[in-house]
Amino acid sequence: MNGKKGSYEIDIPTTTKAKQPESCIKSGGQGGGGGGGHGGGSPSFKVWMWSVWEFAKDDSNRVKFSLKVGLAVLLVSLLILFRAPYEVFGTNIIWSILTVAIMFEYTVGATFNRGFNRALGSVLAGILGIAIAQLAISAGRIAEPYIIGVSIFLIGTITSFMKLWPSLVQYEYGFRVILFTYCLIIVSGYRMGNPIGTSMDRLYSIALGGIVAVLVNVLVFPIWAGEQLHEELVKSFDSVADSLEECVGKYLEDDSSDYAEFYKNVVDEFPDEPAYQRCRKTLNSSANLESLAIAAKWEPPHGNFRHLFYPWSEYVKVGAVLRYCAYEVMALHGVLHSEIQASYNLRVTFQSEINEATRQAAELVRCLGKDISSMKQSVKTSLLKKVHSSTERLQYAIDHHSYLFTCHSDLPPDPSPSSNSKLLSLSLSLSRAVSYNLSDHDHQLNDPPLPLPLPPPPVLVPVPAESYHEMMRKQMKRLHSWPSREVDAFKEEGGGGHSLPRMKALDSTAALSLATFTSLLIEFVARLDHLVEAVDQLAVMAKFNH
Repeated sequence: MNGKKGSYEIDIPTTTKAKQPESCIKSGGQGGGGGGGHGGGSPSFKVWMWSVWEFAKDDSNRVKFSLKVGLAVLLVSLLILFRAPYEVFGTNIIWSILTVAIMFEYTVGATFNRGFNRALGSVLAGILGIAIAQLAISAGRIAEPYIIGVSIFLIGTITSFMKLWPSLVQYEYGFRVILFTYCLIIVSGYRMGNPIGTSMDRLYSIALGGIVAVLVNVLVFPIWAGEQLHEELVKSFDSVADSLEECVGKYLEDDSSDYAEFYKNVVDEFPDEPAYQRCRKTLNSSANLESLAIAAKWEPPHGNFRHLFYPWSEYVKVGAVLRYCAYEVMALHGVLHSEIQASYNLRVTFQSEINEATRQAAELVRCLGKDISSMKQSVKTSLLKKVHSSTERLQYAIDHHSYLFTCHSDLPPDPSPSSNSKLLSLSLSLSRAVSYNLSDHDHQLNDPPLPLPLPPPPVLVPVPAESYHEMMRKQMKRLHSWPSREVDAFKEEGGGGHSLPRMKALDSTAALSLATFTSLLIEFVARLDHLVEAVDQLAVMAKFNH
């Protein structure tokens, strides 16, 4: 149910009637055309090929990565296919292929990180394997298997425990390499009788596979983790700004048109709000940014990041502050789709102030994203002043018209624009009358007092409760405001004696949702100060151009 609509009867469909993916609909529709024959599987194959094409077109680096892995495995396999290299390394050359398959990662930095863990783990495992093998051999044939068995148990226990240590999580792959390399070296050396030769041949093969993987990944269409981190952060800024404008725009638009019902069967699925989906990805980008930052630390200077010890961790900090701003946007989105909604006439009262504050805030967020994208540090003092001034105007408007959020008057509110002009003319007349009385005050003091006329008897005009109730009922139905049930149900309660206070209380509660929306918008602007500080800190440490 969309709270901004009036009230609807929700028919929750069963799970079998859930919304199917578009690809399934296409395949089903195409398959139904050909009832049988040889072309039965052709439509589904075309749909699958089209999905593969779209997946590859979405990010061309995926195709480049796949081709590079194939090239690296081919180069290492040539050492086995040709006789001369095979005679040198023997069957241990298979470790080169395993090293390429395990070590080759999507980005250059991740490959360097995996290669370091692979090299360090293999060297440590080789040293331990040779030392324990020589110790077991010197202990005699009887004690040798016991020493080897105990050493395997201890190595497996220690490495499995150490890889769970929080500060050593990034070296988890290295501990795995130590475990299986040590076990293979010590067991094969015990059976073959030459642990030193076996260890050295395998270390040579592993080093050869690692060199091939690094060279192919760096020299052939390199995919840098630093550049991906940079681009992901810039996209996050644009997503937050677009989602903010989209949410506020939908909140302030007219309710006269019909809207799609709220998806009760599929939570958080709003196909008509693409910026909201991108903003959700920003909230879930914490792990991705951290992994890219860790991989980028292993990369050599490249592209626009040409100095050593580039502050990649500052990108993660900026992303964390940006997510705190995105939380406010998601909260605004929650108010947008809540069941308790203020009337459109009340929302449009503050439309200009809300739009101005939103526009200035979105412009500042986009400006910060452009500074990071171009790696230039600009002066944002004027933008900050504009954002703060527009927010102060919104706050002043809310404080000045705070009476609109409560219902103390016994008269029904008149949403027509002529009522505002009447109130304005009435206030001007009262002010002129007061000024006239003050100016003639001295003349009136000199005049003799006149006898005061008796006040006329009060004329009580009875206001029928039924007509008042009808007026309120029609207004609520016209404004599509809360409560989320048929307004006609108020008729069944009988009379306006106890239904009218309830209706006014509900109207006040609905009006408070607008106060919630504006307070969240003001909180978003307040968090922009921290975002500006984080971006300035990144610009200083990364040495952005002025």
